[in-house]
This record gives sequence, C-alpha cells and structure tokens, in this order.
Amino acid sequence: MHLTSVTFHTERYPTDAYYPFNLSLFRALRRLAFDTPVTFFAGENGTGKSTLLTALCRKCGIHIWENTERTRYENNPYEDKFSNYLSVEWRDGKVPGSFFGSDTFRHFAQILDEWAAADPGQLRYFGGRSLLTQSHGQSLMSFFQSRYKIRGLYLLDEPETALSPRTQLELLRILTKTGTEGLAQFVIATHSPILLACPDSVIYSFDGPAIRRISYEQTDHYRIYKSFLTDRSDYLKDL
Repeated sequence: MHLTSVTFHTERYPTDAYYPFNLSLFRALRRLAFDTPVTFFAGENGTGKSTLLTALCRKCGIHIWENTERTRYENNPYEDKFSNYLSVEWRDGKVPGSFFGSDTFRHFAQILDEWAAADPGQLRYFGGRSLLTQSHGQSLMSFFQSRYKIRGLYLLDEPETALSPRTQLELLRILTKTGTEGLAQFVIATHSPILLACPDSVIYSFDGPAIRRISYEQTDHYRIYKSFLTDRSDYLKDL
C-alpha cells in the first residue's frame, strides 16, 4: 500500500448545513484505513462515495480532468472544500497517481488526441491507438490496461460504466494482478457486484450513519442481484 489512511478533522468543519459537511457519516468517523491493495466504497447514490473519492484525490495532489464549469441554478460554497479538512498518511512517501471518472473520461480522450496531433508517441502510453477511434468500452480498457502498469495510487469513480459484464471481469483481473504485484493501489467507488468480488479487497459501506467495513455478501449489490437472478418474478410483478 502507498496510502495508508485518511483522517477526518471534524472539529474544523466550517458548517453543518451544507453538503458534504451535513452528512452524518463524515462526522461519525475519525479515521479510515487502507490496508489492502484494493479498497471499495459501496453504497446508494448520494451517500458520499464519489465526494470522498474526489476529496482524497485533491488531498493527494492528483489531477482531476474536468469539463468547463457551467452556470448553475444554486451554488454550494462548500462543495469543493472537503479536502481542506482531511489529512492523509503515506507508507513510504507520496506517489503519483490518477483519477478516473466515467463522466469526464471522454474529455480526457479528446485532450489526449490533441496531444497526439503534435506528438503521436503520446498514444504509446494508452495502447497505441486514439481512444476516440474505439468504442467507449474498448477505450476504457485500453486506458486501464496501459495506465495501471505504472506504480502509483489510482482512484476510480464507477469504472464499470459502459463496460459489459465480460469486460468488467477483465478489469477485475487487472485489479487483482497489479494489486498483488505491489505496484498499484486502488480506491474505487462502484455499484458493480463483479468488481466488488475482488479477492482480498476491503469494502466500506456508505449506507448508514457511519462508514463501516462489510463483507461482499453483506452488500446490497450482491444480495439484490442474487435475489433477482434466483427469482425475478417478485421484482417484476408490480411493474
């Protein structure tokens, strides 16, 4: 592991009225440990998984590719301040890394194409082909297969988006192999029961008043998918 823990400085939070500082789970926990090569954040939408992942990214000095900010109906003055109230601990010093967000990946692919227009050699780091000339799922796998060979810390927000179940298994193999080799460490927010099955990983549940460690079989993702596939009639009868 490169990143060993994050500490929440709850006593310094600037407000309890605005997201994310109004979430009880970010007030109930003092420290979150990372003691395996692959750590998952699991939970319903809106529970704070992606928010914590993004704040970790900023605190670790990892760049986040973002589209141009648009005018918003209502601005939250505290939305991007969470990282200011976190501290992180490294095992042997800070390492480089990257952030993957399914909603901004195409923007990154477009920027990469602009770089490649001036220096085609840039594409060697991402499978040798323009990411824009491949299907969305293929371009994601080209990125994952190339980028995660490099020693570092990798934070992924819902990487299963646009991946078929078979391709999710391929990503699962990458996570397992690179994590075992000790080069890469992953922190992943996901809804995928396939990725959550990663051997020897840790799953933190965001469903509840506090973040807690749970087993694979305790996740809603496992239980709902298993129940649906075993007998889908209960889920379909009221449609």
